[in-house]
Amino acid sequence: MTEQLSARSRIVRESLRSAGIDGEIVVLPDAASTAPLAAAALGVEVGAIANSLVFWSDGEPLLVMTSGAHRVDTTALAARLGRDSIRRATAEQVREATGQAIGGVAPTGHPSPLTTLIDEDLAAYAEIWAAGGTPHTVFPMTFDELVALTGGTVVTVV
Repeated sequence: MTEQLSARSRIVRESLRSAGIDGEIVVLPDAASTAPLAAAALGVEVGAIANSLVFWSDGEPLLVMTSGAHRVDTTALAARLGRDSIRRATAEQVREATGQAIGGVAPTGHPSPLTTLIDEDLAAYAEIWAAGGTPHTVFPMTFDELVALTGGTVVTVV
């Protein structure tokens, strides 16, 4: 299986194994760079897709793991966190912070740990799916595994 994975996805897989997460990275035949595409490819509810969104906030990257059913309210989130602002990172900022491209950002496998926020609504799903480092790869995990893997803070994002 590892031979079929890109270098980025192999890094994600190693990070998952180091964290004790057994979910296998699945290579999809078509890109699933959005939550609806990923949900359709996997046959799951769009809310069970853990979108990895990279923002720029107070001079640093901020990873927000949000349910595919939500849009992050950056103004409300910044106010709740006491940050000056939260805005979408550029493609270059995403690549620099994560080593991965928009549409395939995994919650792990980055060059260095990112401050991470996790949508509390993901806890409603027994199994959630996240990108595996490329737009063609995904993997399953539990909400608790996501929190432990990222060291993230559980918050309301909408």
